[in-house]
Amino acid sequence: MVRVVAIGECMVEIARPEGAPPRLGFAGDTYNTAWYLRRCLPDGDAVDYLTALGDDPVSDEMLGAMRAAGIGTGHVPRIPGRVPGLYMIHTERGERSFTYWRETSAARCLADDPAALAAALEGAGWVYVSGITMAILSPEARARLLAALGAARAAGACIAFDPNLRPRLWEDAGTLRRVVTETAGLAALVLPSFDDEAAAFGDADPGATAARYAAAGAEVVVVKTGGGPVVTLDRSGRGTVGCEAVAPVDTTGAGDSFNAGLLAALIGGAGLESAVRAGHAVAAQVVRQPGALVPVTV
Repeated sequence: MVRVVAIGECMVEIARPEGAPPRLGFAGDTYNTAWYLRRCLPDGDAVDYLTALGDDPVSDEMLGAMRAAGIGTGHVPRIPGRVPGLYMIHTERGERSFTYWRETSAARCLADDPAALAAALEGAGWVYVSGITMAILSPEARARLLAALGAARAAGACIAFDPNLRPRLWEDAGTLRRVVTETAGLAALVLPSFDDEAAAFGDADPGATAARYAAAGAEVVVVKTGGGPVVTLDRSGRGTVGCEAVAPVDTTGAGDSFNAGLLAALIGGAGLESAVRAGHAVAAQVVRQPGALVPVTV
């Protein structure tokens, strides 16, 4: 059995499709990946989610949704007086924009207790974290989480990291670059998106992104290019994996589901190129349907 622990923020999602009433759901980058991992991995493997929630009824509903999806919640602390973060999706002429309310999100407290962090990661085969996870934490909490990730790695866990760069969440560009690079240095697998990386780090091409993360200490780098060829870099060298083009209906959750399909394939023993194709096969189903969490066949 393999146990995967995903760490981050699950938020309340209010979607307002054109011409339709608002829809309420729960989503977030690392939670989306955990949700798809649960569908991609065999039943014998475990997928747990590490976040923090409030003591309010919406937090109760969110926990219930996680458990109903088969995701373990045994290490989710409840923070009195806190609530989940919330975001609204606005759609106009097919284009989406987002408004967030997350300043008092309970998830900002997920790394407040070092002992609880260590207990949550004990026995994990893989730990999945994102740049958004790091961005929402205070500097002190980031340091605690980085220390916990380092300890988990020393104990035998593999760290998977999607930088998922969102500059507005960070104090400044320098802090973003420093923390993301430090986190990548702990990772067995880094899953960046080239457009974001070029904007934040000035990379000239996906190969430059892969090389920079490898230089930081990442063992394997898989650079997503928005549906184009995926660039990989590992000990055997650099590769390019082309995948069938897909006409998307909704790209929400595309990268998160790709990460899940790829990681599940690697856990199952697939080679890197096959794992990339498995990730694309999951994401191709997701982008053909509206919403972040949709049925997929694996």
